[in-house]
Amino acid sequence: MSKKVALILGITGQDGSYLSELLLKEGYEVHGVIRRSSLPNTGRIDKTFDPESKDFIHYGDLAEGIDHLLHDLKPDEVYNLAAMSHVRISFDVPVYTGDINALGVTRILEGIRKLDLGEKTKYYQASSSEMFGLTPPLQNEESLFRPVSPYGVAKLYGYHITKCYREGYNMFACNGILFNHESERRGVNFVTRKITRIACRIKLGMLDHITLGNLEAKRDWGHSQDYMRAIHMIMQHDKPDDFVVSTGEAFTVREFAEKVFKYLNLDFYKYLRTNDIYKRPVEVPYLCGDSSKIRNTLGWEPQINFEELVKRMVDSDMKEAINEKNMQE
Repeated sequence: MSKKVALILGITGQDGSYLSELLLKEGYEVHGVIRRSSLPNTGRIDKTFDPESKDFIHYGDLAEGIDHLLHDLKPDEVYNLAAMSHVRISFDVPVYTGDINALGVTRILEGIRKLDLGEKTKYYQASSSEMFGLTPPLQNEESLFRPVSPYGVAKLYGYHITKCYREGYNMFACNGILFNHESERRGVNFVTRKITRIACRIKLGMLDHITLGNLEAKRDWGHSQDYMRAIHMIMQHDKPDDFVVSTGEAFTVREFAEKVFKYLNLDFYKYLRTNDIYKRPVEVPYLCGDSSKIRNTLGWEPQINFEELVKRMVDSDMKEAINEKNMQE
């Protein structure tokens, strides 16, 4: 029996790295798409793939489409995890955000349609809780979408165009509406990783303060590894559908930071500075998901709770900070 072939866009991100590991364990032949960069950007997957491999890692960009890869690989499953993924920065680059996060989705789906792969190739779209925006929690698949950022608006387009191709062309096209998910592999400019990374350096005497923006934003935070299990389950379902993926618990940025500093035996408020430059033009106050549908339909449940998430991130960043300090001395 031949292996299933999976194509992951955004394979170098935290989600792509965890998903690729999961699919390889499941016996897939995994291919990834990366953008060309003058500096290495494959650190999260270098232990999984040879960074020089031309067989499984391919260059591509959602600004142009990936028809050549779809034609050559004829994948069984396509996972679109690629995006301009930072909500705050989307206000600075709204046109680019729309091109990649919205029109980029159309380019993939249209490629699958034009190449007549609809009966073979399943498609997964990484949708986002930011699409709910100002809608009060708990948010589920039936909740109103009220996005208030270029990122959220573009993701909403991607969500609806995925449904459009599913209903219009009978494609197996799914949306996973993922709430915030973090990990040891989270990018350093996201607030959770910023907090854990700087807190560890404060603990070691390498820094003396942390500057944050809105401390009261409340989010439903899970672990990326759990959420990648969820999206794989979505793609194995007997019919294409849309699912909210969340823990059902929410904490403020303040509470996250307090938990991190307490774990390190530090007084958070002794080191805290605030600056409005880190606030968004329009803030999303409270996102907390109701994931009853995926739990009841597919049997998914998160395995890593909030306490364990914080611990894993801090422990990982402490190792990194210790290595950095040793190199400086």
